[in-house]
Amino acid sequence: MSGTQLKRIILEMGTGNDLYGMDYTKAACRAVQDAIHHSSLTLFKSLNIDPATMQIELNLAAQEPEKIDLAKVAKELPYGQVTPHAIKGGLNIPDETGDRTTVIVNAGIIVRLPL
Repeated sequence: MSGTQLKRIILEMGTGNDLYGMDYTKAACRAVQDAIHHSSLTLFKSLNIDPATMQIELNLAAQEPEKIDLAKVAKELPYGQVTPHAIKGGLNIPDETGDRTTVIVNAGIIVRLPL
């Protein structure tokens, strides 16, 4: 597509957690699912746009971002070319006994199309 540039058309946000296992990847996958299950992207069919052309920036925030398996979480997005990133953020909530910690991960998904 000569003369086209990528334009942001979608921003989705979600939150996921793992209550008992401190599994940041599980919480991140749940955050992505939370984000994408609140919308129906009918514009692709309506405008005859191939969803594979989506450029997706997957942003994840967790207290220990290095513990997120980015490749696994990226597979939660069924279409497009996904570029995942993880930064420090989210929230850890220890229980009062100190035996376990709930981890909360936030996801921000930005979708761009060549328009």
